Parts: sequence; C-alpha cells; structure tokens
Amino acid sequence: MPAPGLPTRIVILGAGFGGVYTALHLQRLFRKDPSVYITLVDRDNYFLMTPLLFEAGSGVLEPRHAVTPIRTLLKKAQFVEADVERIDLDARIVHARHSPAAKVYALAYDYIVLALGGVTNTKLIPGAENAFTFKTLSDAIFLRNHIIDLFEQAEVETDPARKRRLLTFVAIGGGLVGIELIGELTEFTQNLTRTYHHINASELEFHLVEAGPKLMPEMERDLAEYAGEVLKKRGVRILMNTRAQRIEPGRVYLPAAPADVVGAPAASFIESHTIMLVAGVTPSPLLADLPLEKDNKGRLIVESSMRCQARPEVWALGDCAHIPDPAGNPYPSLAQHALREARVLARNIQTALRTPGAPLEPFVYKTLGMLASLGHYKGVGRVFKLKIRGFVAWWVWRTYYLMQMPRWNRRFRIMLDWTVALLFRGDVAKLDLFGTHHPTMNRKSPPPPGPPNE
Repeated sequence: MPAPGLPTRIVILGAGFGGVYTALHLQRLFRKDPSVYITLVDRDNYFLMTPLLFEAGSGVLEPRHAVTPIRTLLKKAQFVEADVERIDLDARIVHARHSPAAKVYALAYDYIVLALGGVTNTKLIPGAENAFTFKTLSDAIFLRNHIIDLFEQAEVETDPARKRRLLTFVAIGGGLVGIELIGELTEFTQNLTRTYHHINASELEFHLVEAGPKLMPEMERDLAEYAGEVLKKRGVRILMNTRAQRIEPGRVYLPAAPADVVGAPAASFIESHTIMLVAGVTPSPLLADLPLEKDNKGRLIVESSMRCQARPEVWALGDCAHIPDPAGNPYPSLAQHALREARVLARNIQTALRTPGAPLEPFVYKTLGMLASLGHYKGVGRVFKLKIRGFVAWWVWRTYYLMQMPRWNRRFRIMLDWTVALLFRGDVAKLDLFGTHHPTMNRKSPPPPGPPNE
C-alpha cells in the first residue's frame, strides 16, 4: 500500500489480452481518481489480435488491421514502449529499456500486474532454434516471405529432390495452434499454386508431427477427429505418438518406426526448408528470476483472486499465471479466460486499494467453448453445448474474434479485407520489412542438406 496522501502507482507489464484489458478496466474504475497512476509497459506499441495472426501474415488481412495502437485505447493510463530487463521486488521498481542503446527506465510501483504472456518452448527439442516460431506479427510476415521465396525457387528448380524439399512443410505440435497453422497453410500454398505455372498443388507436402496420442487435446475427441479428417483429405500427413528428436537446418529427425506401422515415416527424418515449431508455450523468461513460488511449468502461482500470497502487491494473469479453479486445477491459457481474468483482477485491485482487508473476488469461469479455423472456409468447435463443424464453425470463429478486436474502426477494416479476399485472388508480393537484420534471415535459402548424421 502507498503511504497516505501519496499517489498509487499501478504498473502493468505486457500488452496481450490480459495486460491491455486490465489497463482498460482499471482506467474505467479509476477514471475520476487523479491519485491513481496506471502505466502499461510492452515492447510493441500495439495490441495484436493473435487468432488473426496467420491471416495477417498470409495477406488475407492487411497486417496493420490485425493490430490496434495501444495509445488510442488509453485515456487515463499511460504507455511506455520498452523491454523489461528486470523487476526489483524489494525496491518495487521495474527496470526497462526502449532499445539496447537507450537509457534504462526505473518505473516505481505500488501494485504490479504481471501479464507477460509466454514464448515458444524451444527447450523440448534439440536444435529448436533452427525452426520457425509463430508468436509475433514479424514471425507471421517473415514466414509468408519465406514461403513465397521458396515458391520462386521451386518455379525454376529442375532437380526433383530439391524441389520436393522446397515444397515440403512440417509443423511440430498437434495442439490448437498447430492445427490452425497447418490448416491455413494448406489454403495459402494452394492459392499460391494458381500463380506459379510450374508448381502443381499435388507437389505440396504437409506433415504434422505430434508427440502425444491425441490431436487437439483441448477439444472433444469427435471434434478433434473431424479436424484430423479434414486435414488428411487435403494431403496432410499426421504422425501421432511421434516425438521430434532434433531439428537441423533443412531436416527434422523422428524416431525410427517399424515398417509395418500404418502411417509411420518411411525414413527417420523429413527434409524440408520450412519446419515450424508450435509445440507449446513457456512463461516469459523474466519470471525465472523472481523469487516467487512457481508451478512445474514456470508459471507464477497466485491465489484465486490473482494476487500473490507472498507479495500482496504482485498480481498475475494470463499465460504466465497459475490461477486455481474451484477444484484447484489451473485455468487454461486461452484468450477468453484472459479477457475475463482482467475484469476480475481490476476490481480486486480497486477493492484492495479502497477497502484494505476486505475479501477479494475469486476468479471463477467455465469455458464457453472452443473454436479453431481449418482454412478453406472450414472450422470446428463447440459453443456452450453445441458442437459445430464446417462453414458454420468457420463463420462463428471469425465473428467471435472480430468482436474481440477493440474499436469499430479496426473491425470495419477487417471486414473490408475479408470481403476483398473473397472477390479477388491474393497477391504474391513479399513484404520485405527486415532485410538482413531479421534473426531468422539465414533460413531464407538454406543449402541442400547433406547426408544424415546418424
């Protein structure tokens, strides 16, 4: 608690669903209280609607339309664009820096909200740094550029083996994100073949590698099986119970399987210039340095009110928080949960500030449903108790996430983009925004892989 008569400083770290909506709810609750200062910190000055990430990268959506500038959303709260370097819990100071050459900001706080989200888990598979990740807008745009570049090479390639590697795509991870990514990728690449006269859709190869026994474990089995059948009809090879052993440039190694196993790979590796890692998320590395209790996934353990028991001034939500449900199990890391967690957390901060010692509201929420887009105007999901498939599910998926986008000006732009995409063929122009500075630029045109290193 701040000293009597002094302003209350609330600092929110992270501008994903949890962070942005916490800031929006807090500024509404304290809009007439000049003694409460709210600061939102993130490395990007925009809010990204992550479910629309692939459409923004593939060109269905103008990339700027999948994001909303944060400053246009904030009335009372202020925004600081910076990377958080460390959090000093004892001094109650956040150390952040706008760029490596810039000075360090020292942001003091009375309450801190950790909405840092997560990063792709690259520790599970050796050589994971050789795979593409799919978490940010730059990831999506770079993947689009990479695929178009491979098509340009394949269009004039005379070596069948090299052309096959150029047109082979591997996704590691059969969860919700992996299914959506490979589904949308089949549509994007098939559309590209209409422009390239020497590439036939039958030459495209897709592999989905899943370490576990279940595809899309987040959904009911009949819905997951429907998604699997849709992908198989498009030529996607789904390898279940197959854990990627390691990833090298141009090759992903798989465990050897008996020749009589149906669907088993013919070799212990798959050669591809496009290996995408979507096999799970781990909390922000910033949490690792905090001397606070965490679960086995590295998430900060908080009470059902989203307050840290050991540090009452610390709150957490979203991907980086272990929030117990009434049965004691953590809530899943889903956008629909983060949106509602933000509302409850904001009210609890208001209660803690204005009525110290009063009981806080526990976060209790039952998932309304689950939706996944499969591309080609198909989707799958459940809304309440109703299971939906095909075009209806795809339409509901688009409508739901359209309405989650803040501000109507962005919603209208998205609807316009979708309408244009229905009427006209997508273009194949690369959005070369990175030059040689993108960290994955060395993957642009990898050399043909050599013999396997067994």
